[in-house]
Order: sequence, then structure tokens, then C-alpha cells
Amino acid sequence: MSHTFEVIDADQHVNPPADFWQDYLPPQYRDVAPKIESGDDADYVVFEGSRTPLNVMTAQAGKKAENFKMHGRKSDTRPGGWEPKARCDDMDADGIGAAVIYGGGPLVSRNVDLHLASFDAYNRWLSDFCKEDPRRLLGIGYIPMLDVQDAIDRMRRIAKSGLKGVLIPAFPQSRAALEGGTGTSAEAGTSGSSFTLKGDPYGPRRYCDQEFDAFWAASVELGMPVHMHLGARITRTAPKYFLPDLVMSKLAMAEPIATMVFGGVFMRHPDLKFVSVESGVGWFAFVASYMDKIWKKHKHWTGSELKEAPSFYMNRQVYGTFLEETAGLLLRNEPGGANIMWSSDYPHSETSWPNSKEVIDRTMSHLSAAERKQLVYGTAKALYRL
Repeated sequence: MSHTFEVIDADQHVNPPADFWQDYLPPQYRDVAPKIESGDDADYVVFEGSRTPLNVMTAQAGKKAENFKMHGRKSDTRPGGWEPKARCDDMDADGIGAAVIYGGGPLVSRNVDLHLASFDAYNRWLSDFCKEDPRRLLGIGYIPMLDVQDAIDRMRRIAKSGLKGVLIPAFPQSRAALEGGTGTSAEAGTSGSSFTLKGDPYGPRRYCDQEFDAFWAASVELGMPVHMHLGARITRTAPKYFLPDLVMSKLAMAEPIATMVFGGVFMRHPDLKFVSVESGVGWFAFVASYMDKIWKKHKHWTGSELKEAPSFYMNRQVYGTFLEETAGLLLRNEPGGANIMWSSDYPHSETSWPNSKEVIDRTMSHLSAAERKQLVYGTAKALYRL
């Protein structure tokens, strides 16, 4: 039975042209912004002394798996990655009513001020992209978490621009880590997704710290859900690392969630909405039940102030997106699985595009129409107040 209700895709991506920075960065940085050169084998991003082949793995939608490649030319990618009209056409072809959109920035740079300026530049580009049809294109703005008041100010600008939420790194950043050049040379001059989404996992700051309470309160005030998108660990592109890293990039999201649960963030801010993106949801049930178990055994000596078991807060406030996933659907009614949302991951290599209707029908054939509608439409509609 095919679905007849509207579908909201909870995780799509943009791939802005690598040279868009010259139009959106502040004037003092435009001369040093990344530039594109065409080589014999690929396009290259030239930035800060590096000449890096263009990564096209994030734009393989519609290609057969045997034709995937890591590097290539802009012409090897789908125009829907950067052209909003083409994006809407591809959504129409896939039966998608609206899409939550991530990806594409900011810059990794040895110049910390340039790196920080690129957040606003990317967010303005994404806002312009979404203006093609703001009812359908639901952008999520990027925020650095170096300074809490600065992060709040950026969130207010993002909300004013019409974007639907904010994305923060899995761990708070530290200026020392940024100035130390912890980004890899392969990331330099490209979109800073991996570096930016990770933050500083070994730094002293954690989101359960009191300094971040003002940020959580502001997100509730503004009605802006807070997102983390993979990133708790970087996926390296060399073949011997790529597949294992891809697996761990999903499971590593449990760490920031556990930090926020055990640290009382969700207890102190009961209206805060947190979204784990592109990390799968099959492990949600294990994490929720395991957190309950260890909390009961260790809450006394650790001085836990939680008023409810950890799974209570996951069910109330933690959301997650999934692709073609059996485990998450089977465990959807277990603790931790209350707020899961279907996604296509367009135009990445794992995407179900252009066959999302068939994937939904096949993977959800055992569910009632009401359950299916909640997974592909209802939960996202309520979360983003559409």
C-alpha cells in the first residue's frame, strides 16, 4: 500500500559551490576565500596554500554504487545541491513535501577569525537558498560554541533569517584547539563540516556545565530546536579508515546525548528539543535502557540530581533521524524511541533518492497508516511547528 500523505524529509543536505564564499564572506576576507581550479582529473579547491581535490562523495544521489568516487568535478554532482529550484524539482520527483536541510559550511581555516566569520556567511547563503520556497526548504543554521553569549546572538540572527533551528558541535569548541590547527589538511579550504561538527571532545568544557544554561534557555525562548549532525567523531576519507569511521560516526552520538541527560540539561530545561541527525536510531533503545540501569546503580555515589530515569528525558526531548533502518523501526516503542523521523539523506551516497516512496513502503509495510504518517510527517511537523 502506497502512502498518500505528505512526507517531510528530516535530513537533506546542500553542497554550496566551493567559491560561494567570495560573495558571502565579509569584504576583508574575500580576496583570501577559496577558489576553484580545473585540473586534468578533477576540480580543485585552492585555499591557504593547499590545493585539494573536490570531494563529490557527498553528492552521489542517482548514481549506481559501482560508479561512486571520492573526488571529481562540480559537474559530477547534482545541481540540487546548490540550486534551490533544482532541489525542489528533485523533491517533487521523490514525493517529498518539505525537507530539513544541513551541510555545506563553515570553512576550516588557520585564521580563527575567518573561520568564525564563515558561520554567518554560510547561514546567509543557506537562508537565501531556502527563500526559493520557505514552506518546503527548512534550513538549519550553524553556530560555534566558543562563547555562550556570542552563540545566543548568532541564534537570534538565525531565527530572524527564517531558518528553522540551529546546529552545534557535538562537544564545545575551545579557541586553543582552533588555533592549534586540529583540522586536517584534507579539510582545509573545504566545507568545515567534519571539523566543525566535532568540536573539542577532549577539552574541559561540557554542555552540562552551567555556562551553557543561558543558551538552552534562549533556544526554548526562540523556539529553535538544537541539532547535532554526526560529527562526534570525524570520518576520514582514506579507504582503510572510511567504513569503520562511518560506523563509529553514528554510535559516537551517544556520548553528547548521555552528557546532556546525566548532566541534567533536559531536566533543567524541559521544553528544550534536541535532534540527533544522520546517526541512526536503532541504538537509542540500548542507550536509554543502559543509562537507566547504570543510573540506578551509581546515582547515589555520583550525586546524581536527576528526578526521573534517563529514558524519561530521552522520550520527552531527544529526537533522531533514520534512513533505511530496520532496527530503529522494530524498537520504536521501546524507551528512547519515541521521537524518530524518516530521512532520505539527499544528495549523499546513502540516499534513497529517487526511490524514497518505494523504500518507505518496503521498510514500513508492517506498520499501520497512522504509525507511518507519524514517522514520515507527524513528528517533524510538530517539532518544526509547520
